[in-house]
Amino acid sequence: MADNERSARRRLADERVRDAARAKRRRLLVVVLGAVAAAAVVVAVVVLVLGRETGPEPIAEYDGPLAPTTRQQDGSVAMAEQGVNAPVLEIYEDFQCPACRVMEERLGATIKELAAEGKVKVVYRPFQLFQQDPLMSNSRRAANAAACAPADKWVAYHDKLFTHQPPEGDEGFTPDQLIKWAAEVGITGAPFEKCVREMQKIEQVESATAAAGRAGVDATPYLALNGRKLTGEALTEEGLRDAVAGARGSTPSPTGSASGDASGNAAGAGRAAAGSGVAAMRA
Repeated sequence: MADNERSARRRLADERVRDAARAKRRRLLVVVLGAVAAAAVVVAVVVLVLGRETGPEPIAEYDGPLAPTTRQQDGSVAMAEQGVNAPVLEIYEDFQCPACRVMEERLGATIKELAAEGKVKVVYRPFQLFQQDPLMSNSRRAANAAACAPADKWVAYHDKLFTHQPPEGDEGFTPDQLIKWAAEVGITGAPFEKCVREMQKIEQVESATAAAGRAGVDATPYLALNGRKLTGEALTEEGLRDAVAGARGSTPSPTGSASGDASGNAAGAGRAAAGSGVAAMRA
């Protein structure tokens, strides 16, 4: 009998030890899982904050001076030093066009420098290229907002729109976004917001689109120097500088009226062997 009682007490003691060990393991597991969860929350918060602070990388970062900008009678925006009327570099682009964004990344800073140096008059001619939604509506909203923007802040807003270009197939360039990005470059006020939300400049956008068609613009980006389409080597930094240097002193002609294309050889006056604006920028 005594042996049975001692055996029962040992079993009871062993069970209590095992129970205590299990409880200890549970408490340790809770602590570890809690630490992991807390760390995950911290990481998520850090990623979220960094994402909000950084956002997309700006296109064609340029810290130099900008030539003065003016809104022309047809709605286009000219960027040139005082008294510089030639040569004329026209840029036909669509804010929704991925190849146009690539062009801005590669040549945007060079174009600004050439204008600031008084070597060329730049004329921006944004229009609506796409004919199917959501690309078409994105393009129209962005072009309308750009037409609403004041000339003195237009180039900064132009770059902001390309920086935030929505992916192809996604709906983007919403009125709220367009107004928010404008505020980031100093464009504020009820008139601008109303212009964006009510699409007050859409007739100007449609006129610009029709004008691009009359000028022979068949793809974007489409760059013309004194009325001659730039292709090939002219769509590189060095080639563009050479082409501008070769065109100085010549008389500008309306876009699409001159025969042939202007390539970027040393003289700036040769013929391009091949390549459209879109293909050149995607290469």
